[in-house]
Amino acid sequence: MKHPLIALAVLAAVAAGGARADGGKPIQLALFNPVQIFPESQGITGLRLNLIYGKNTFLSGVDLGLVNVTTGPVAGLQWGLVGLSEGDFTGWQDDVVNVTRSNFKGFQLGAVNYAEHASGLQLALVNYAGTLDGLQIGLVNIIGRGGQFPVFPVVNWSFH
Repeated sequence: MKHPLIALAVLAAVAAGGARADGGKPIQLALFNPVQIFPESQGITGLRLNLIYGKNTFLSGVDLGLVNVTTGPVAGLQWGLVGLSEGDFTGWQDDVVNVTRSNFKGFQLGAVNYAEHASGLQLALVNYAGTLDGLQIGLVNIIGRGGQFPVFPVVNWSFH
């Protein structure tokens, strides 16, 4: 395998996903919402494959697809074109456009990263964090509140 660390992270996320006690399903396959195995009101603890667009309440595990949407918390790895999380996100978000409308903790990699509160590393052409406890690397880096530099090129940071 080309990327053994990524494979290891995927396996760990899937294993951690199975440990959730709140009734998430172990696998989801979605063409587009609502054409998916389980309804959007169900959470997933394992692997979610979104061929076009998938939506669920929470995800603990691995999320792969074009458009990945959750209305609640996410823990694990997300990879695709667009990742949108209404709840807290903990882990690795690797989409072209990453949006976490709550607390993000971990690593965001994309062309555009957005988090209401980011804790960790944002790496993209454009990074935005409402508040930041960490580092941003990109062409344009924006910290909405509490940063020493509200907008700064190449690198920006705020540590609390």
